[in-house]
Amino acid sequence: MASAPSNTILYDKIRAVEWENGRLKLIDQRILPGKFEHLYLDHLPESAKAITDMVVRGAPAIGVTAAYAVVLAARDRYKENRNGWHEAIQADLNLLAEARPTAVNLRWAVEHMRGLINAGIAGDPVPRLLAEAQRIHAEDIAANRRMGELGAGLIEPGSGVLTHCNTGALATGGYGTALGVVRAGYAAGKIKSVFADETRPWLQGARLTAWELVQEGIPATLIADSAATYLMKQGKVAWVIVGADRIAANGDTANKIGTYMTAVAARHHGVKFMVVAPTSTVDMNTPDGSAIPIETRAESEVLNYGGMRTSPEGARAWNPAFDITPAELIDAIVTEKGVVKNPTRDKMLAMMKSS
Repeated sequence: MASAPSNTILYDKIRAVEWENGRLKLIDQRILPGKFEHLYLDHLPESAKAITDMVVRGAPAIGVTAAYAVVLAARDRYKENRNGWHEAIQADLNLLAEARPTAVNLRWAVEHMRGLINAGIAGDPVPRLLAEAQRIHAEDIAANRRMGELGAGLIEPGSGVLTHCNTGALATGGYGTALGVVRAGYAAGKIKSVFADETRPWLQGARLTAWELVQEGIPATLIADSAATYLMKQGKVAWVIVGADRIAANGDTANKIGTYMTAVAARHHGVKFMVVAPTSTVDMNTPDGSAIPIETRAESEVLNYGGMRTSPEGARAWNPAFDITPAELIDAIVTEKGVVKNPTRDKMLAMMKSS
């Protein structure tokens, strides 16, 4: 595992996405925690498939991966045709943008890189596009650290917190969004206990969040998703802290399936609910949650576990990957630009316009 980028930043050892020796390097998150392996990718189509197959997942990490994938495509197309690569790469960009529909960071990264290409790049495009992908990656890490500080500032010392899905370094360029708040809050002595939902059906909490926290030496307790409400009733958590795959203009938030029910339970029990995501996740062109496309994944993910059938033949499954938490159930949205409490469209717009 890579060493921490900076000795001054605590609990920051993991990088899910890296550019190494001209290749895209990804931790294969499908096989954690049983195995820790990297995949090395040289072309855009296999990078898009890695996103679809959840080798890499989490909206910010998908965006960073997509930016590097465009570099791979540009290298291939320029090698094939130095004069016509600008046109040839458009189909690659379209393929990449459709790898997963809900996470807005994917399309944001693709369109950002497309804008650079369409504006015109003289000669070999790889140095210019690689520099931009690396800038996107570095800015994501910096934004996560800033969000960690801001989110931790909302938490009273001695608090317990609950997470859902994985929102850490594995889901981002590094450090994490919601789990970045956990990292910062634990380092500051504000968080005394961390509870992590298993997060069915992919078990991102059990496999990935718990793994990250173990790697960092942060004590954590894993619970079944169905235990979260009872945990709140026991008074063991003050905040639920989650990430987001898309935030609509009014503050409605798409996140991993199960987030909505956790928000409802939190409001009933007086537990605060925090969404942590970079501004690239905020989609001001989407008016509210009803306009966010929700990815439906294969029935087999619910009907099977670990390659073994756990339900009777003939049974069917419904497998939405995300749900929508309405803004009225969210106490704070934390971005690198600041904190929006009790979000509304006007507050979100003001935050997005701030420097």
